[in-house]
Amino acid sequence: MVLISARSSAPSASSMETSPVTAGNTKICPQKPVEVKENTEKFCPVTMNPRHTRKAFKVMNELRSQNLLCDVTIVAEDVEIAAHKVVLAACSPYFHAMFTEQHFSDIVQGEEFVNLGIEQVCSLIASDKLTVLSEEKVFEAVITWVNHDKDVRQEHMAHLMEHVRLPLLSRDYLVQRVEEETLVKNSSACKDYLIEAMKYHLLPGDQRTLIKSARTRQRTPVSLPKLMVVVGGQAPKAIRSVECYDFKEEQWHQVAELPSRRCRSGVVYMNGHVFAVGGFNGSLRVRTVDSYDPVKDQWISVANMQDRRSTLGAAVLNGLLYAVGGFDGSTGLATVEAYNVKANEWFHVAPMNTRRSSVGVGVVGGMLYAVGGYDGASRQCLSTVECYNPSTNEWSYISEMGTRRSGAGVGVLNGWLYAVGGHDGPLVRKSVEVYDPSTNLWKQVADMNMCRRNAGVCAVDGMLYVVGGDDGSCNLASVEYYNPATDKWTLLPSCMSTGRSYAGVTVIDKPL
Repeated sequence: MVLISARSSAPSASSMETSPVTAGNTKICPQKPVEVKENTEKFCPVTMNPRHTRKAFKVMNELRSQNLLCDVTIVAEDVEIAAHKVVLAACSPYFHAMFTEQHFSDIVQGEEFVNLGIEQVCSLIASDKLTVLSEEKVFEAVITWVNHDKDVRQEHMAHLMEHVRLPLLSRDYLVQRVEEETLVKNSSACKDYLIEAMKYHLLPGDQRTLIKSARTRQRTPVSLPKLMVVVGGQAPKAIRSVECYDFKEEQWHQVAELPSRRCRSGVVYMNGHVFAVGGFNGSLRVRTVDSYDPVKDQWISVANMQDRRSTLGAAVLNGLLYAVGGFDGSTGLATVEAYNVKANEWFHVAPMNTRRSSVGVGVVGGMLYAVGGYDGASRQCLSTVECYNPSTNEWSYISEMGTRRSGAGVGVLNGWLYAVGGHDGPLVRKSVEVYDPSTNLWKQVADMNMCRRNAGVCAVDGMLYVVGGDDGSCNLASVEYYNPATDKWTLLPSCMSTGRSYAGVTVIDKPL
Protein backbone atom coordinates (compact mmCIF):
# COMPACT_ATOMS: atom_id res chain seq x y z
CA MET A 1 0.00 0.00 0.00
CA VAL A 2 1.44 3.40 -1.05
CA LEU A 3 1.07 6.48 1.09
CA ILE A 4 0.78 9.80 -0.76
CA SER A 5 1.27 12.98 1.19
CA ALA A 6 0.56 16.51 0.09
CA ARG A 7 2.33 19.58 1.48
CA SER A 8 0.61 22.34 3.40
CA SER A 9 -0.18 24.14 0.16
CA ALA A 10 -2.34 21.24 -0.96
CA PRO A 11 -6.13 21.30 -0.60
CA SER A 12 -7.59 20.27 2.75
CA ALA A 13 -8.56 16.70 3.47
CA SER A 14 -12.23 17.56 3.15
CA SER A 15 -11.81 19.09 -0.31
CA MET A 16 -9.81 16.09 -1.49
CA GLU A 17 -12.81 13.86 -0.87
CA THR A 18 -14.79 15.66 -3.56
CA SER A 19 -12.22 16.81 -6.11
CA PRO A 20 -9.07 15.35 -7.65
CA VAL A 21 -5.67 16.72 -6.72
CA THR A 22 -3.20 17.56 -9.46
CA ALA A 23 0.53 17.20 -8.78
CA GLY A 24 2.45 18.38 -11.83
CA ASN A 25 0.98 16.49 -14.79
CA THR A 26 -0.25 13.61 -12.65
CA LYS A 27 -3.85 13.42 -11.52
CA ILE A 28 -4.30 11.68 -8.18
CA CYS A 29 -7.78 10.32 -7.72
CA PRO A 30 -9.58 11.41 -4.55
CA GLN A 31 -9.47 8.94 -1.69
CA LYS A 32 -10.65 8.92 1.88
CA PRO A 33 -7.89 10.34 4.12
CA VAL A 34 -6.11 7.93 6.42
CA GLU A 35 -6.42 8.67 10.11
CA VAL A 36 -3.44 10.82 11.03
CA LYS A 37 -1.52 9.56 14.05
CA GLU A 38 -0.14 11.89 16.69
CA ASN A 39 3.40 11.73 15.36
CA THR A 40 2.33 12.65 11.80
CA GLU A 41 2.59 16.27 10.72
CA LYS A 42 -0.90 17.73 11.00
CA PHE A 43 -0.39 19.95 7.95
CA CYS A 44 0.30 16.94 5.77
CA PRO A 45 -2.93 15.01 4.96
CA VAL A 46 -2.26 11.38 4.06
CA THR A 47 -4.26 9.44 1.47
CA MET A 48 -4.12 5.90 0.05
CA ASN A 49 -4.48 5.31 -3.68
CA PRO A 50 -4.73 1.69 -4.92
CA ARG A 51 -4.52 2.89 -8.54
CA HIS A 52 -1.14 4.43 -7.83
CA THR A 53 0.02 1.14 -6.29
CA ARG A 54 -0.91 -0.81 -9.42
CA LYS A 55 0.79 1.74 -11.67
CA ALA A 56 3.94 1.74 -9.57
CA PHE A 57 4.27 -2.05 -9.74
CA LYS A 58 3.63 -1.97 -13.48
CA VAL A 59 6.47 0.51 -13.94
CA MET A 60 8.76 -1.57 -11.72
CA ASN A 61 8.03 -4.64 -13.85
CA GLU A 62 8.83 -2.66 -17.00
CA LEU A 63 12.14 -1.61 -15.43
CA ARG A 64 12.86 -5.24 -14.60
CA SER A 65 12.06 -6.45 -18.12
CA GLN A 66 14.47 -3.81 -19.49
CA ASN A 67 17.11 -4.76 -16.88
CA LEU A 68 17.10 -1.24 -15.47
CA LEU A 69 17.99 -0.51 -11.82
CA CYS A 70 18.10 -4.24 -11.10
CA ASP A 71 20.24 -5.12 -8.09
CA VAL A 72 19.87 -8.90 -7.77
CA THR A 73 19.78 -11.92 -10.06
CA ILE A 74 17.65 -14.98 -9.36
CA VAL A 75 19.14 -18.19 -10.71
CA ALA A 76 16.81 -21.17 -11.23
CA GLU A 77 18.80 -24.02 -12.78
CA ASP A 78 19.94 -22.54 -16.12
CA VAL A 79 17.60 -19.54 -16.04
CA GLU A 80 18.75 -16.15 -14.71
CA ILE A 81 16.18 -13.47 -13.86
CA ALA A 82 17.19 -9.90 -13.09
CA ALA A 83 15.09 -8.36 -10.32
CA HIS A 84 14.79 -5.64 -7.69
CA LYS A 85 15.48 -6.50 -4.05
CA VAL A 86 12.81 -4.14 -2.75
CA VAL A 87 10.09 -5.85 -4.83
CA LEU A 88 11.19 -9.34 -3.84
CA ALA A 89 11.36 -8.31 -0.19
CA ALA A 90 7.87 -6.81 -0.37
CA CYS A 91 6.38 -9.97 -1.86
CA SER A 92 8.34 -12.73 -0.12
CA PRO A 93 9.07 -13.13 3.61
CA TYR A 94 12.05 -15.31 2.64
CA PHE A 95 13.66 -12.61 0.51
CA HIS A 96 12.77 -9.95 3.08
CA ALA A 97 14.65 -11.92 5.71
CA MET A 98 17.60 -12.56 3.41
CA PHE A 99 18.07 -9.00 2.19
CA THR A 100 17.67 -7.42 5.62
CA GLU A 101 19.81 -10.17 7.21
CA GLN A 102 17.08 -10.79 9.76
CA HIS A 103 15.46 -14.08 10.85
CA PHE A 104 18.53 -16.09 9.90
CA SER A 105 17.13 -19.12 11.72
CA ASP A 106 14.11 -19.12 9.40
CA ILE A 107 16.25 -18.73 6.28
CA VAL A 108 18.44 -21.74 6.98
CA GLN A 109 15.44 -24.01 7.46
CA GLY A 110 14.28 -23.43 3.89
CA GLU A 111 15.32 -25.45 0.85
CA GLU A 112 16.61 -22.28 -0.77
CA PHE A 113 19.47 -22.02 1.73
CA VAL A 114 21.10 -25.38 0.96
CA ASN A 115 20.94 -24.50 -2.75
CA LEU A 116 22.90 -21.27 -2.35
CA GLY A 117 26.43 -21.04 -3.77
CA ILE A 118 29.52 -20.95 -1.58
CA GLU A 119 30.13 -17.22 -2.02
CA GLN A 120 26.49 -16.44 -1.22
CA VAL A 121 26.70 -18.43 2.02
CA CYS A 122 30.00 -16.79 2.97
CA SER A 123 28.60 -13.34 2.27
CA LEU A 124 25.59 -14.08 4.46
CA ILE A 125 27.40 -15.51 7.49
CA ALA A 126 30.21 -12.94 7.35
CA SER A 127 27.87 -10.00 7.81
CA ASP A 128 28.09 -8.02 11.05
CA LYS A 129 24.41 -7.19 10.56
CA LEU A 130 23.25 -10.81 10.64
CA THR A 131 20.42 -11.20 13.16
CA VAL A 132 20.97 -14.43 15.07
CA LEU A 133 20.15 -15.41 18.65
CA SER A 134 23.34 -17.43 19.02
CA GLU A 135 26.45 -18.10 16.95
CA GLU A 136 25.50 -21.77 17.31
CA LYS A 137 22.88 -21.15 14.61
CA VAL A 138 25.61 -20.01 12.21
CA PHE A 139 27.81 -23.04 12.90
CA GLU A 140 24.90 -25.47 12.50
CA ALA A 141 23.87 -23.74 9.26
CA VAL A 142 27.36 -24.25 7.85
CA ILE A 143 27.31 -27.95 8.75
CA THR A 144 23.84 -28.34 7.20
CA TRP A 145 24.93 -26.63 3.97
CA VAL A 146 28.09 -28.74 3.62
CA ASN A 147 26.33 -32.03 4.43
CA HIS A 148 23.71 -31.34 1.74
CA ASP A 149 26.39 -32.23 -0.84
CA LYS A 150 29.23 -33.39 1.36
CA ASP A 151 31.53 -34.91 -1.27
CA VAL A 152 31.62 -31.65 -3.21
CA ARG A 153 31.30 -29.09 -0.45
CA GLN A 154 33.56 -30.33 2.35
CA GLU A 155 36.54 -28.70 0.63
CA HIS A 156 34.90 -25.33 1.47
CA MET A 157 34.83 -25.94 5.25
CA ALA A 158 37.89 -23.81 6.01
CA HIS A 159 36.56 -20.92 3.93
CA LEU A 160 33.19 -21.12 5.67
CA MET A 161 34.57 -21.49 9.20
CA GLU A 162 36.65 -18.37 8.68
CA HIS A 163 33.35 -16.47 9.05
CA VAL A 164 31.90 -18.41 12.01
CA ARG A 165 32.63 -16.55 15.24
CA LEU A 166 33.67 -19.54 17.34
CA PRO A 167 35.03 -17.43 20.24
CA LEU A 168 31.48 -16.21 20.85
CA LEU A 169 30.28 -19.76 21.54
CA SER A 170 30.24 -21.27 25.02
CA ARG A 171 33.13 -23.49 26.10
CA ASP A 172 30.77 -26.43 26.56
CA TYR A 173 29.47 -26.09 23.01
CA LEU A 174 33.00 -25.82 21.61
CA VAL A 175 34.10 -29.00 23.40
CA GLN A 176 30.95 -31.07 23.09
CA ARG A 177 29.81 -30.08 19.59
CA VAL A 178 32.41 -28.24 17.49
CA GLU A 179 35.43 -30.34 18.49
CA GLU A 180 33.47 -33.56 17.88
CA GLU A 181 32.25 -32.54 14.42
CA THR A 182 33.89 -34.75 11.77
CA LEU A 183 34.04 -31.94 9.22
CA VAL A 184 36.08 -29.88 11.70
CA LYS A 185 38.36 -32.79 12.62
CA ASN A 186 39.22 -33.33 8.95
CA SER A 187 40.39 -29.73 8.39
CA SER A 188 43.60 -28.37 9.91
CA ALA A 189 42.43 -24.79 9.31
CA CYS A 190 39.16 -25.48 11.15
CA LYS A 191 41.12 -26.93 14.08
CA ASP A 192 43.18 -23.73 14.17
CA TYR A 193 39.98 -21.69 14.45
CA LEU A 194 38.84 -23.95 17.30
CA ILE A 195 42.16 -23.47 19.13
CA GLU A 196 41.78 -19.70 18.72
CA ALA A 197 38.35 -19.90 20.34
CA MET A 198 39.58 -22.02 23.25
CA LYS A 199 42.47 -19.61 23.89
CA TYR A 200 39.95 -16.78 23.95
CA HIS A 201 37.98 -18.53 26.69
CA LEU A 202 41.11 -19.22 28.75
CA LEU A 203 41.80 -15.50 29.09
CA PRO A 204 40.24 -13.48 31.93
CA GLY A 205 37.29 -11.42 30.75
CA ASP A 206 39.17 -8.12 30.88
CA GLN A 207 41.98 -9.48 28.67
CA ARG A 208 39.88 -10.93 25.88
CA THR A 209 39.99 -7.64 24.01
CA LEU A 210 43.68 -8.44 23.37
CA ILE A 211 42.56 -11.04 20.82
CA LYS A 212 41.21 -9.03 17.93
CA SER A 213 39.87 -10.69 14.81
CA ALA A 214 36.70 -10.75 12.77
CA ARG A 215 35.70 -13.85 14.75
CA THR A 216 35.87 -12.16 18.17
CA ARG A 217 33.77 -9.20 17.08
CA GLN A 218 30.16 -9.19 18.27
CA ARG A 219 27.56 -9.00 15.52
CA THR A 220 25.60 -5.75 15.46
CA PRO A 221 22.32 -6.54 13.68
CA VAL A 222 19.85 -3.91 12.63
CA SER A 223 17.64 -3.52 15.66
CA LEU A 224 14.33 -5.34 15.58
CA PRO A 225 11.28 -3.77 17.24
CA LYS A 226 11.43 -4.30 21.00
CA LEU A 227 8.93 -5.25 23.67
CA MET A 228 9.36 -4.77 27.41
CA VAL A 229 7.94 -7.78 29.27
CA VAL A 230 6.81 -7.42 32.90
CA VAL A 231 6.31 -10.79 34.59
CA GLY A 232 4.19 -11.41 37.69
CA GLY A 233 4.87 -9.40 40.83
CA GLN A 234 2.99 -8.37 43.97
CA ALA A 235 -0.26 -6.47 43.46
CA PRO A 236 -0.52 -6.72 46.49
CA LYS A 237 -0.38 -10.56 46.47
CA ALA A 238 1.57 -12.68 44.01
CA ILE A 239 -0.07 -12.57 40.56
CA ARG A 240 0.07 -14.49 37.27
CA SER A 241 -0.41 -11.48 34.99
CA VAL A 242 2.20 -10.66 32.32
CA GLU A 243 2.19 -7.34 30.47
CA CYS A 244 4.15 -6.16 27.43
CA TYR A 245 4.99 -2.61 26.41
CA ASP A 246 5.40 -2.00 22.68
CA PHE A 247 7.92 0.83 22.27
CA LYS A 248 6.83 1.55 18.71
CA GLU A 249 3.09 1.61 19.41
CA GLU A 250 3.63 3.14 22.87
CA GLN A 251 0.97 0.83 24.30
CA TRP A 252 0.67 -1.90 26.93
CA HIS A 253 -1.05 -5.21 26.27
CA GLN A 254 -1.55 -8.48 28.13
CA VAL A 255 0.05 -11.74 27.01
CA ALA A 256 -0.27 -15.32 28.27
CA GLU A 257 -0.37 -15.56 32.05
CA LEU A 258 2.17 -17.47 34.11
CA PRO A 259 1.18 -21.09 34.88
CA SER A 260 1.09 -20.15 38.58
CA ARG A 261 1.35 -17.06 40.73
CA ARG A 262 4.89 -15.73 40.99
CA CYS A 263 6.59 -12.67 42.47
CA ARG A 264 10.14 -11.93 43.70
CA SER A 265 11.51 -14.06 40.84
CA GLY A 266 14.45 -13.52 38.53
CA VAL A 267 13.54 -12.85 34.90
CA VAL A 268 15.84 -12.96 31.85
CA TYR A 269 15.63 -13.24 28.05
CA MET A 270 17.79 -16.01 26.57
CA ASN A 271 17.73 -17.93 23.29
CA GLY A 272 14.50 -16.26 22.21
CA HIS A 273 12.63 -17.19 25.40
CA VAL A 274 11.78 -15.43 28.66
CA PHE A 275 12.69 -17.35 31.82
CA ALA A 276 11.00 -16.72 35.19
CA VAL A 277 13.22 -18.22 37.87
CA GLY A 278 12.20 -19.07 41.43
CA GLY A 279 10.34 -16.51 43.53
CA PHE A 280 7.35 -16.63 45.87
CA ASN A 281 3.88 -17.99 45.00
CA GLY A 282 2.06 -16.41 47.92
CA SER A 283 2.67 -19.35 50.22
CA LEU A 284 6.11 -20.80 49.53
CA ARG A 285 9.50 -19.87 48.15
CA VAL A 286 9.87 -21.96 45.01
CA ARG A 287 12.61 -23.46 42.88
CA THR A 288 10.44 -23.89 39.78
CA VAL A 289 11.31 -22.23 36.47
CA ASP A 290 8.93 -21.31 33.64
CA SER A 291 9.89 -20.44 30.06
CA TYR A 292 7.84 -18.20 27.73
CA ASP A 293 7.85 -18.47 23.94
CA PRO A 294 6.83 -15.06 22.50
CA VAL A 295 6.02 -16.54 19.09
CA LYS A 296 3.60 -19.12 20.50
CA ASP A 297 2.52 -16.87 23.40
CA GLN A 298 2.90 -19.89 25.64
CA TRP A 299 4.58 -20.79 28.94
CA ILE A 300 6.14 -24.17 29.73
CA SER A 301 7.98 -25.49 32.78
CA VAL A 302 11.67 -26.41 32.58
CA ALA A 303 14.08 -27.98 35.09
CA ASN A 304 13.80 -26.80 38.69
CA MET A 305 16.68 -25.10 40.44
CA GLN A 306 18.48 -27.10 43.10
CA ASP A 307 17.57 -24.55 45.81
CA ARG A 308 14.44 -22.59 46.65
CA ARG A 309 15.05 -18.89 46.02
CA SER A 310 13.01 -15.70 46.18
CA THR A 311 14.30 -12.10 45.88
CA LEU A 312 17.17 -13.53 43.85
CA GLY A 313 19.15 -11.95 41.04
CA ALA A 314 19.18 -13.52 37.56
CA ALA A 315 21.39 -12.81 34.55
CA VAL A 316 22.78 -14.43 31.41
CA LEU A 317 26.53 -14.86 30.94
CA ASN A 318 28.30 -16.94 28.28
CA GLY A 319 25.10 -18.76 27.37
CA LEU A 320 24.27 -19.77 30.94
CA LEU A 321 21.48 -18.45 33.15
CA TYR A 322 22.74 -17.59 36.64
CA ALA A 323 20.54 -17.51 39.76
CA VAL A 324 22.29 -15.48 42.44
CA GLY A 325 21.60 -15.42 46.18
CA GLY A 326 18.05 -14.82 47.40
CA PHE A 327 16.02 -16.10 50.35
CA ASP A 328 14.89 -19.71 50.86
CA GLY A 329 12.25 -19.04 53.51
CA SER A 330 14.54 -19.29 56.50
CA THR A 331 17.85 -17.68 55.60
CA GLY A 332 19.55 -15.46 53.07
CA LEU A 333 21.65 -17.26 50.48
CA ALA A 334 25.20 -16.85 49.27
CA THR A 335 24.87 -19.81 46.89
CA VAL A 336 24.78 -19.40 43.12
CA GLU A 337 23.66 -21.86 40.47
CA ALA A 338 23.71 -21.85 36.68
CA TYR A 339 21.32 -23.32 34.10
CA ASN A 340 22.41 -25.02 30.90
CA VAL A 341 19.43 -24.67 28.58
CA LYS A 342 20.57 -27.41 26.19
CA ALA A 343 21.06 -29.97 28.95
CA ASN A 344 18.04 -28.58 30.84
CA GLU A 345 19.91 -28.83 34.12
CA TRP A 346 21.14 -26.63 36.97
CA PHE A 347 24.53 -26.86 38.70
CA HIS A 348 26.15 -24.91 41.51
CA VAL A 349 29.10 -22.58 40.96
CA ALA A 350 31.21 -20.78 43.57
CA PRO A 351 29.14 -19.05 46.27
CA MET A 352 29.40 -15.34 47.00
CA ASN A 353 31.38 -14.08 49.96
CA THR A 354 28.23 -12.59 51.54
CA ARG A 355 24.65 -13.81 51.90
CA ARG A 356 22.47 -11.56 49.75
CA SER A 357 18.69 -11.52 49.43
CA SER A 358 16.93 -8.71 47.52
CA VAL A 359 20.09 -8.53 45.42
CA GLY A 360 20.44 -6.91 42.00
CA VAL A 361 22.70 -8.37 39.31
CA GLY A 362 24.14 -7.29 35.98
CA VAL A 363 26.73 -8.43 33.43
CA VAL A 364 29.47 -6.11 32.16
CA GLY A 365 32.58 -7.10 30.24
CA GLY A 366 32.12 -10.83 30.73
CA MET A 367 31.76 -10.47 34.51
CA LEU A 368 28.70 -10.98 36.74
CA TYR A 369 28.08 -8.35 39.41
CA ALA A 370 25.99 -8.81 42.59
CA VAL A 371 24.95 -5.42 43.95
CA GLY A 372 23.84 -4.65 47.49
CA GLY A 373 20.97 -6.64 48.98
CA TYR A 374 20.20 -7.69 52.54
CA ASP A 375 22.36 -9.81 54.83
CA GLY A 376 20.09 -11.67 57.23
CA ALA A 377 23.02 -12.64 59.46
CA SER A 378 23.94 -9.04 60.26
CA ARG A 379 20.41 -7.78 59.59
CA GLN A 380 21.81 -4.99 57.47
CA CYS A 381 21.15 -3.60 54.03
CA LEU A 382 24.37 -3.79 52.04
CA SER A 383 26.50 -1.33 50.12
CA THR A 384 29.05 -3.99 49.16
CA VAL A 385 29.33 -5.36 45.61
CA GLU A 386 30.89 -8.60 44.38
CA CYS A 387 32.12 -9.63 40.94
CA TYR A 388 32.13 -13.20 39.55
CA ASN A 389 34.72 -14.31 37.01
CA PRO A 390 33.43 -17.41 35.16
CA SER A 391 36.93 -18.26 33.94
CA THR A 392 38.25 -18.73 37.49
CA ASN A 393 34.92 -19.53 39.19
CA GLU A 394 35.69 -16.95 41.87
CA TRP A 395 33.89 -14.02 43.49
CA SER A 396 35.80 -10.91 44.57
CA TYR A 397 34.77 -7.63 46.16
CA ILE A 398 34.92 -4.39 44.19
CA SER A 399 34.33 -0.80 45.30
CA GLU A 400 31.33 -0.29 47.55
CA MET A 401 28.41 1.92 46.62
CA GLY A 402 28.06 5.22 48.40
CA THR A 403 24.72 4.08 49.83
CA ARG A 404 23.31 0.90 51.36
CA ARG A 405 20.73 -0.53 48.97
CA SER A 406 18.45 -3.54 49.39
CA GLY A 407 15.91 -4.16 46.65
CA ALA A 408 17.77 -1.90 44.22
CA GLY A 409 17.04 -2.21 40.53
CA VAL A 410 20.21 -3.03 38.59
CA GLY A 411 20.74 -2.48 34.87
CA VAL A 412 23.56 -2.17 32.35
CA LEU A 413 23.81 0.68 29.87
CA ASN A 414 26.77 1.56 27.64
CA GLY A 415 29.08 -0.73 29.61
CA TRP A 416 28.25 0.86 32.98
CA LEU A 417 26.38 -0.73 35.89
CA TYR A 418 23.46 1.22 37.38
CA ALA A 419 22.03 0.74 40.88
CA VAL A 420 18.60 2.37 41.05
CA GLY A 421 16.59 3.16 44.16
CA GLY A 422 16.21 0.46 46.81
CA HIS A 423 15.99 1.03 50.54
CA ASP A 424 18.04 1.18 53.72
CA GLY A 425 15.69 0.14 56.49
CA PRO A 426 12.55 2.29 56.35
CA LEU A 427 14.03 4.82 53.92
CA VAL A 428 13.05 4.17 50.28
CA ARG A 429 15.43 5.89 47.88
CA LYS A 430 15.12 7.73 44.59
CA SER A 431 18.89 8.14 44.22
CA VAL A 432 20.91 6.38 41.52
CA GLU A 433 24.56 5.34 41.36
CA VAL A 434 26.58 4.16 38.37
CA TYR A 435 29.73 2.01 38.33
CA ASP A 436 32.52 2.28 35.76
CA PRO A 437 34.47 -1.03 35.64
CA SER A 438 37.46 0.66 34.02
CA THR A 439 38.02 2.90 37.07
CA ASN A 440 36.41 0.70 39.75
CA LEU A 441 34.50 3.77 40.93
CA TRP A 442 30.85 4.57 41.69
CA LYS A 443 29.38 8.00 41.09
CA GLN A 444 26.01 9.61 41.69
CA VAL A 445 23.73 10.60 38.80
CA ALA A 446 20.33 12.30 38.71
CA ASP A 447 17.61 11.09 41.10
CA MET A 448 14.49 9.39 39.77
CA ASN A 449 11.21 11.27 39.87
CA MET A 450 9.84 8.83 42.46
CA CYS A 451 11.20 6.76 45.34
CA ARG A 452 11.27 3.09 44.28
CA ARG A 453 12.41 -0.23 45.67
CA ASN A 454 11.92 -3.73 44.26
CA ALA A 455 11.49 -2.27 40.76
CA GLY A 456 12.45 -3.91 37.47
CA VAL A 457 15.17 -2.39 35.28
CA CYS A 458 16.08 -2.82 31.61
CA ALA A 459 17.95 -0.93 28.89
CA VAL A 460 16.50 -0.14 25.45
CA ASP A 461 17.92 2.06 22.68
CA GLY A 462 20.33 3.91 24.93
CA MET A 463 17.80 4.54 27.71
CA LEU A 464 17.50 2.90 31.14
CA TYR A 465 13.91 2.00 32.11
CA VAL A 466 12.71 1.49 35.69
CA VAL A 467 9.37 -0.31 36.00
CA GLY A 468 6.96 -0.36 38.92
CA GLY A 469 8.22 -1.21 42.39
CA ASP A 470 6.86 0.33 45.57
CA ASP A 471 7.50 3.57 47.44
CA GLY A 472 7.16 2.07 50.91
CA SER A 473 3.39 2.48 51.11
CA CYS A 474 1.90 1.38 47.77
CA ASN A 475 2.78 -0.52 44.61
CA LEU A 476 3.59 1.58 41.54
CA ALA A 477 2.25 1.23 37.99
CA SER A 478 4.44 4.00 36.60
CA VAL A 479 7.57 3.67 34.47
CA GLU A 480 10.36 6.19 34.05
CA TYR A 481 13.48 6.22 31.91
CA TYR A 482 16.93 7.75 32.21
CA ASN A 483 18.80 9.49 29.39
CA PRO A 484 22.53 9.46 30.19
CA ALA A 485 23.18 12.19 27.60
CA THR A 486 21.03 14.68 29.51
CA ASP A 487 21.30 13.10 32.99
CA LYS A 488 17.52 13.32 33.24
CA TRP A 489 14.64 11.01 34.21
CA THR A 490 11.31 11.17 32.37
CA LEU A 491 8.04 9.47 33.32
CA LEU A 492 6.55 7.32 30.57
CA PRO A 493 3.07 8.69 29.71
CA SER A 494 1.57 5.20 29.68
CA CYS A 495 1.36 3.16 32.91
CA MET A 496 0.88 -0.55 33.49
CA SER A 497 -2.65 -1.79 34.08
CA THR A 498 -1.80 -2.53 37.71
CA GLY A 499 0.80 -1.46 40.23
CA ARG A 500 3.49 -4.12 40.62
CA SER A 501 6.32 -4.58 43.08
CA TYR A 502 8.79 -7.45 42.85
CA ALA A 503 7.96 -8.01 39.15
CA GLY A 504 10.55 -9.36 36.74
CA VAL A 505 11.35 -7.21 33.70
CA THR A 506 13.23 -7.96 30.49
CA VAL A 507 13.34 -6.81 26.86
CA ILE A 508 12.65 -9.10 23.89
CA ASP A 509 12.54 -8.86 20.12
CA LYS A 510 8.99 -8.35 18.94
CA PRO A 511 7.63 -11.48 17.21
CA LEU A 512 6.92 -10.77 13.53
